[in-house]
Amino acid sequence: MRMSSMIARAVGVAGVSVSVLLSAQPVSAADQLTIVSWGGNFQDSQRKAFFEPYASATGTRVTEDSWNGEQAKIRAMVETNTVTWDVVVGGSMGQLCADGMLETIDWNKLGLDPEKFNGREDCAVPANAAANIIAYDKDKLPNGPKTIADFFDLKKFPGKRGLNSRPIVNLEWALIADGVPIGEVYKVLSTPEGVDRAFKKLDTIKKEAVWWTSGAQQAQLLADGQVAMTSAWNGRIFDAVKNSGKHFAIMWDAQILGYDYWVIPKGTARLDEAYKFIAFASSPEAQAEMAALIPYAPGNQDAVALVDAETRSNLPSHPEHMANALIYDEAFWADHQDELTQRFSAWMAN
Repeated sequence: MRMSSMIARAVGVAGVSVSVLLSAQPVSAADQLTIVSWGGNFQDSQRKAFFEPYASATGTRVTEDSWNGEQAKIRAMVETNTVTWDVVVGGSMGQLCADGMLETIDWNKLGLDPEKFNGREDCAVPANAAANIIAYDKDKLPNGPKTIADFFDLKKFPGKRGLNSRPIVNLEWALIADGVPIGEVYKVLSTPEGVDRAFKKLDTIKKEAVWWTSGAQQAQLLADGQVAMTSAWNGRIFDAVKNSGKHFAIMWDAQILGYDYWVIPKGTARLDEAYKFIAFASSPEAQAEMAALIPYAPGNQDAVALVDAETRSNLPSHPEHMANALIYDEAFWADHQDELTQRFSAWMAN
């Protein structure tokens, strides 16, 4: 369903009071809502699916910003009572929630059924689910990798490896490539021996690693031939194929599925407006429109039925892609991120 149709049929949105939004008195044009996201083609898609339709429907002026997930920015705003971000899209922010830096979500105020949102958290509404995958250029590797172990096999697949400059995902994949079953990854990684095992496996490709820090670098590394294959977000690779004509392919084995969330920094002066926007952007129609623009799985389960078959085949939640998937463990990383980041940074520097 295209967006013009979505707006026209907003009164019929199931489970979300979008009709109330559209029939209510428009917000003054002088008012605004500042929304922060990941930038790039992901934010471009959000603009078309969410930001612009919401602004048109409500009269709110939407101002955008982008970030790389630096949670210290939110903490500093809240602690100094200088909150300028009203809605933020990010990964798990459980610690910020526990520390009182985010609003606890009132699902009744949203008018949404929380049972429709897998991965929900006390302070966060799942916006979508994206996959960390391995990508390669079919022109250069016509018989590309089939398993995560292939990514670590420099003899079978010589060349540089693009990797995120954070421990998240890298440590999980290292253990899987070393033979740890998917269902035991976080159990093993919770032990000192498991952490040592993961770093030992990463040692085998360290000399060939090219580190990326943003989504835009993922496809660029492949396009420039700087790497033979790279870790990436599935939507970035899809966009490079669809809109830039690249012959990239996704290797779905051991994909790590994680959520992006809508959160509200504590102390925003536009709390009610933030709730209205999240309700709007979480409607099945809006979520289906977003999935059609970039293949990330909708946060709202009711949106899947509105997504066409071709789009569903590209989603990380497609059954074929989930066959050997690992669900990102938010609780594990909330408990261990600081210590493992310190070790990972020291490891990279040596």
